[in-house]
Amino acid sequence: MSTKIATLQPPIANKIPKSLEIHDDVRIDNYFWLNDREDPAVIKYLEDENAYTKAVLKHTEAFQTDLFEEMKARIKEDDTSVPYKFNGYWYITRYEKGKDYPVYLRKKENLDADDEILFDCNEMAKGFAYFKLGGISISPDNTMASFSVDTVSRRQYTLQIKNLVTGEVFSDKIENTTGSSTWANDNKTLFYSKKDEVTLRSDTIYKHKLYTDASLDTLIYKEEDDTFNTFIYKSKSKKYLIIGSSSTLTSEYRILNADTPDEDFKIFSERERELEYSIAHYNDSFYILTNKDNATNFKLQKTLETQTSQEHWEDVLPHRDHVLLEDIEIFRSHLVVNERENGLNQIRIISWNGEEDYYLPFNNETYTASIGNNPDFDNTFLRYSYNSLTHPNSVIDYNFLTRQEIVQKEQEVLGDSFDKNNYESKRVWATARDGVKIPMSIVYKKGLVLDGSNPLLQYAYGSYGSTIDPYFSTIRLSLLDRGFIYVIAHIRGGEYLGRNWYEDGKLLTKKNTFTDFIDCSEYLIEEKYTSPEHLYAMGGSAGGLLMGAIINSKPELYNGVIAAVPFVDVVTTMLDDEIPLTTGEYDEWGNPNDKAYYDYIKSYSPYDNVEAKAYPNMLVTTGLHDSQVQYWEPAKWVAKLRELKTDSNKLLFHIDMDAGHGGASGRFESLKEVALEYAFLLDLEGISH
Repeated sequence: MSTKIATLQPPIANKIPKSLEIHDDVRIDNYFWLNDREDPAVIKYLEDENAYTKAVLKHTEAFQTDLFEEMKARIKEDDTSVPYKFNGYWYITRYEKGKDYPVYLRKKENLDADDEILFDCNEMAKGFAYFKLGGISISPDNTMASFSVDTVSRRQYTLQIKNLVTGEVFSDKIENTTGSSTWANDNKTLFYSKKDEVTLRSDTIYKHKLYTDASLDTLIYKEEDDTFNTFIYKSKSKKYLIIGSSSTLTSEYRILNADTPDEDFKIFSERERELEYSIAHYNDSFYILTNKDNATNFKLQKTLETQTSQEHWEDVLPHRDHVLLEDIEIFRSHLVVNERENGLNQIRIISWNGEEDYYLPFNNETYTASIGNNPDFDNTFLRYSYNSLTHPNSVIDYNFLTRQEIVQKEQEVLGDSFDKNNYESKRVWATARDGVKIPMSIVYKKGLVLDGSNPLLQYAYGSYGSTIDPYFSTIRLSLLDRGFIYVIAHIRGGEYLGRNWYEDGKLLTKKNTFTDFIDCSEYLIEEKYTSPEHLYAMGGSAGGLLMGAIINSKPELYNGVIAAVPFVDVVTTMLDDEIPLTTGEYDEWGNPNDKAYYDYIKSYSPYDNVEAKAYPNMLVTTGLHDSQVQYWEPAKWVAKLRELKTDSNKLLFHIDMDAGHGGASGRFESLKEVALEYAFLLDLEGISH
């Protein structure tokens, strides 16, 4: 490091004490003032942080460029999705060389037909620093498309309608929607969901009539419970419009025949606390995936469409303690069930006539298999995807009648250097401090010697029952090829080992998520995969909370940590019901207005537990317009860490001033963010090319 960089001084945020009091407990927040993005002093501080990060990593800029070009070079630029057929048209997404955004097109009846361009996002994105096309919904007669656009990155979409016959985009703009919409069967009635302007909670469903002013749209449903979100879609059978309302633990649906959009929706089955269900229509019945009757891992039930309340539901696939029922897909001839057993995805095929019931064969422990896009009810094949830590993603069509598979597409990894046989993966189990076995999926380049000297990046999420399955990444090859081991820790708080795995890592058991990650780290060190000098941790959003918790608890285990858009100011955020997401997340974290939850959350909230001690090297990232985790959480956290930490390790803060929770919108722009992260890690290992 040059003398100039060594003497660089990081920005120091002003301390303006604010007293926060509840339950006779007083917290002093010196950096509360950073929550005003309209304050020029806040913007100046964020820009100073960016300048500092740029200066400290200036010696890696050429390497960052090389990493970016290397990662980009593996990706096929002129790429095309596997076409799928729906209502007489083949739909295709195409990427063109040198362009950042997709082109959506369709072909009538057969793949030799002329291209009909629906949306060219490269043209639509011109003039915007951020651009994202939301949901596209095609009218049943194929003449109209509703679509939505976000140019701020706060997931507040503007909805419009395009005439696919004339190419005209109607001037009406419906602001502040979720981005999704659905047509009734009359081809002139469109339903959509809108958000609360302040909390961004999806709370209303509206009905729009074609060729009428959007100001005349009718409010169809308002979700009054501020812990619920609402949404609308059409059943795959096309017979029903369905309004859903859901919270973390409870769901409720309303249904209406799609042929009669001006009639009233009727409740499918009344909401009941902690009763979750989802519905799919087939013939004269609804199929219900539910946790009813203490079916922790869910079961499949059915009921006649004329008798939908829960007392009429009957078992189709009963509950099993060791198998999590994740999803179903209904075809005219078969039912397909997505299950998870011992952490592994399973795809089960059942014929409606009862003659067939079997599983597709998968033969390793570090793969992901998932049901793909299957909009056609009459298809005789299932489209699904398969990939693993060492195997690029494949899109596969499985024929129900012949039981044969056709690989429609395998992800291309460009360049001569990639050979899937050069890498190996495995699953290992660490023993947590309470005796529970925690699985990890591991990948590395063959020939690695386990002597404790290998750099290792350990990743996890661990919240909301969201499972991070082992997946292939062309980007990750830039670490593996430089000697890194990559580990996904399947810690509690996800659903890798079933619903109880989630229940045991939330609310008043949330700390299991953090201690599981630490216990996995200690296992990896004990087994000589790595050592504290070479161990790195990474997590984003709720996984960023995980990063904050582990460095407060065991900072000495890690040489470096990347916390992306981290949720670190948990107490203050969960006490502010005007911040997006807060009220809907009481069932995940607890409501700190209740003292028991307040005390527990405060005991692990990263921001509240920063201490005067040594911390690892750190890179923290955020987006100024993030709607999920507000930018000020990491900003305050970094400021407090700078104030209190006793080490001379790097603490870098990078803020995307144009983007939100998902980062940059361009196809390759996001690779620049990854290049920054990888350069940070590789630089700590002394690797510069």
